[in-house]
Amino acid sequence: MKLIKYPATSDWTSILARPAFDNTSLMETVKGVLADIRTRGDQAVKEYELKFDKVQLATLQVSNEEMADAEKLVSNELKAAILLAKSNIEKFHVAQRHELPKVETMPGVTCWQKAVAIDKVGLYIPGGTAPLFSTVLMLALPAQIAGCKEIVLCSPPNKEGRIHPAVLFAAKAAGVGKIFKIGGVQAIGAMAYGTESVPKVYKIFGPGNQYVTAAKQVVSLKEVAIDMPAGPSEVEVIADETANPAFVAADLLSQAEHGVDSQAILITSDEKLADAVIAEVNKQVEQLPRVDLAKKALDHSKIIVVKDLQEVIDITNEYAPEHLIIATRDYMQIANRITNAGSIFLGHLTPESAGDYASGTNHTLPTNGYAKAYNGVNLDSFLKKITFQEITPEGLQNIGHAVEIMAENEELFAHKNAVTLRMKK
Repeated sequence: MKLIKYPATSDWTSILARPAFDNTSLMETVKGVLADIRTRGDQAVKEYELKFDKVQLATLQVSNEEMADAEKLVSNELKAAILLAKSNIEKFHVAQRHELPKVETMPGVTCWQKAVAIDKVGLYIPGGTAPLFSTVLMLALPAQIAGCKEIVLCSPPNKEGRIHPAVLFAAKAAGVGKIFKIGGVQAIGAMAYGTESVPKVYKIFGPGNQYVTAAKQVVSLKEVAIDMPAGPSEVEVIADETANPAFVAADLLSQAEHGVDSQAILITSDEKLADAVIAEVNKQVEQLPRVDLAKKALDHSKIIVVKDLQEVIDITNEYAPEHLIIATRDYMQIANRITNAGSIFLGHLTPESAGDYASGTNHTLPTNGYAKAYNGVNLDSFLKKITFQEITPEGLQNIGHAVEIMAENEELFAHKNAVTLRMKK
């Protein structure tokens, strides 16, 4: 990790830059694959599965037999952990239901909203360097709670044509209806356009590599909505002299092991802590099975020493981290001043890992600075709000003249006439 001490405010933008990759050629590949899938459907998907995932598939949908076989392969211990996480995630997302009141904006004019589930949603679950069965719970459970009628899940198969059994068990536990053995760009294309086997959906959720991210961006221009812009995962830790360097190092490494393009940042005003964390990172990283991935991520990860608490807060709001851990004495005082972050983890005993798996909050979060404008996935992500209004004769008399005047001044006389005729009647 690079140690940076007391940077000038003018240098923050360059210091906080995420890893950048040239995706020009990548985008052309993505567009070509998507166009082919749109034209040729299942056959194109199967050919790309052979090309990219190195597997020849006779059928794309996971069978009932495969689901039963997968359940036998998941240990009872893991099943119990998944079900505990499921319970907590359900509790947190059920609590996000709200009754929307009717509002009489003036006598005789009543307005209200109704929350309606998105009928068809598609979930993408990566299966490359790690089988993200936890993401199945994070996406499928709020979709179920919202009342989505059709939930379609795509995840890449292994070379034997099987999806990881824990992914299938989590999908069954979360009530997913249709599961397909499709990865990468071809999965996004299949859900966006629909094929002979895969239903077309209205909104696509889920993380993925650069190809998946690019594919989601392309299809969102015309075909479907997507959850949010996304990029490589990231964490920031704010720590002071009360922090445990071993805990902080473990938190930084838990993000670094996601992939070579992940980023971990420590912000502190304590130089001694910075040095201690570096020593712990160097010790702990060698013990990780994914040491090579983690080390590459650490190459563009940073420890930044700043002058005081105000700079800690300002630089954090500028970075807008996906995950933010506040390991300080007065963590709530800092948390209350953070305006840009995806999810915040408070105190010395709250690791990001808890939110990634089982505390109940959603781990599908905005990255790459998008936390300045986006929130993470929640129940509302699977809902749309329809507005209603109802006007009585009294209400028409109260509001009508104002509408006429406004329409006339915008030179929209048919708009005015729609009110005038009613008022005369």
